[in-house]
Amino acid sequence: MPLHPDRLLPPDPTARAIARRLYQSVRALPIISPHGHTDPNWYADNAPFPDPATLFVKPDHYIFRMLYSQGVKLEALGVPRLDGAPVETGGRKIWHLFADNYHLFRGTPSRLWFEHSLQEVFGVEERLNPDNADRLYDRIAELLGQADMLPRALYERFNIEVISTTDAATDALAAHDRIKASGWKGRVVPAYRPDAVVDASRKDFRGEVERFLALAGAPATYEGYLDAHRSRRAYFKQRGATSTDHGHPNARTADLPRGEAEALFERVLKSEVSAEDADLFRAQMLTEMARMSVDDGLVMQIHPGSYRNHNPQLFAGFGLDKGADIPTRTDYVHDLKPLLDAFGNDPRLTLILFTLDETTYGRELAPLAGHYPALRLGPPWWFFDSPEGMRRFRELTTETAGFYNTVGFNDDTRAFCSIPARHDMARRADCAYLAELVADHRLDEDEAHELAHDLAYRLAKQAYRL
Repeated sequence: MPLHPDRLLPPDPTARAIARRLYQSVRALPIISPHGHTDPNWYADNAPFPDPATLFVKPDHYIFRMLYSQGVKLEALGVPRLDGAPVETGGRKIWHLFADNYHLFRGTPSRLWFEHSLQEVFGVEERLNPDNADRLYDRIAELLGQADMLPRALYERFNIEVISTTDAATDALAAHDRIKASGWKGRVVPAYRPDAVVDASRKDFRGEVERFLALAGAPATYEGYLDAHRSRRAYFKQRGATSTDHGHPNARTADLPRGEAEALFERVLKSEVSAEDADLFRAQMLTEMARMSVDDGLVMQIHPGSYRNHNPQLFAGFGLDKGADIPTRTDYVHDLKPLLDAFGNDPRLTLILFTLDETTYGRELAPLAGHYPALRLGPPWWFFDSPEGMRRFRELTTETAGFYNTVGFNDDTRAFCSIPARHDMARRADCAYLAELVADHRLDEDEAHELAHDLAYRLAKQAYRL
């Protein structure tokens, strides 16, 4: 059945009419996608997506974590094992498994994203089920072979103005270089993600640091290590980067005297590292990254509060990012203070904070962002990238931080076709919230129209210096 035109808008007739007007004014705005995880090789190679399962199921951990929770094995979804053991490779069989279990997604944002993509991208207005699975698979597969379904054509069709990928500090960014050399006008920029050379608790940390230092031609000293970051950040900036990203277990920061920092660096390079030293080193490096951002202008993002790879059996079999990351409590008031003492009042720094701990919205994040010039609040992230999550975010942060200490929306996705769906959801959710403020006589409608445009487009473009 086709998507309802008033989905996610308020049920009250007065507010709904206002929300319709607001939404119509922003629905076709270009998409600014300043943080995400799409593969830059898609845009560089411009090759067809192989099949519907590869497009919709395999890259989307929102989908396979739900299926796994109901007993579906990741091998059956084509997720590769670390040991090279056989996994399902037939796209049609994976698609059938998805269709057989599609009822699991009732009420979830994943269903809204998927059905938006089916209708708006492929012209499918039927709900996926076991009976129509083959027919829909064949229709989508046939369309995927057409020129207007290639990644660059979809980029243009989705009205994307700029999209940022997320790339390891040691990445050569070869795909970005190929995009630029091709002459295509799409704007795909990298983002500097140094976690692998910052997190000393990782098994591959020392090897990654050796490779990192070698790339920069820097010695294995603390100053050499910092110089390597400066060098690699400059390399990313030359290829269009405007931001860095830091996915730490917590928001802890530190600003150690140089001698203590040098000694800590020497300790974390040893084969045995204490949990405290690893945590302290991550904390020190967040402040060092802020210091570098003051110098080079890269916008800094912190994505803390995920207990990564909570399922050890799954991690051992399949590795990172397989849907087993779980939100944890996060302290921002105390943990960020060393960094904020050093740079919180410096207008040259833009530090965008995300959270997986919604209890911090009103108690910590909104008051912090409502005070420190350097701070901005990122949109609801990951588990809270949903209509209800977006609503809670606005309700709990607006009264203290307002709208203009937030940065609009970013989709943070690996699933390419979900990008316009996610932005559409965010625009509808924000228009619904603004409409109720107008109906409640707390905003004039002309103010709400300006805000709707800012939240959908301008704030992200401004905050990420795009």
